[in-house]
Amino acid sequence: MAGIVALSRLQVAPTFDQPRPDRRVAGNPQRTTWEHYARDGLSCGIWACEVGSWNIRFADTKDEFFCVIEGRVRLWDEAGHAEEFGAGEAGVIPAGFVGCFEVVEPVRKYYVVRDRTD
Repeated sequence: MAGIVALSRLQVAPTFDQPRPDRRVAGNPQRTTWEHYARDGLSCGIWACEVGSWNIRFADTKDEFFCVIEGRVRLWDEAGHAEEFGAGEAGVIPAGFVGCFEVVEPVRKYYVVRDRTD
């Protein structure tokens, strides 16, 4: 039987990236990911990002739950509707989502991604 994973007690090395040039809308923000757990299509940890925006296209097999720790993000769908999230607020980016991810204030969030690819 596997044990409980306490994210706050794990020391993990961060990975860094930036949005692909063809997806950038504003800025070229550095994104930092601390993946604390990955197994059988489930990945979770903490993600941080500088101000900027880029187009996103989620795979049909991938959903993300997130909860903002600090900062503010806005997600725009293809129709131009936006949802904004600040500290303590949570949301889900559903499989197949196409839109724009905008970091309004430097953000840090918990994330849980489920990929159902077989």
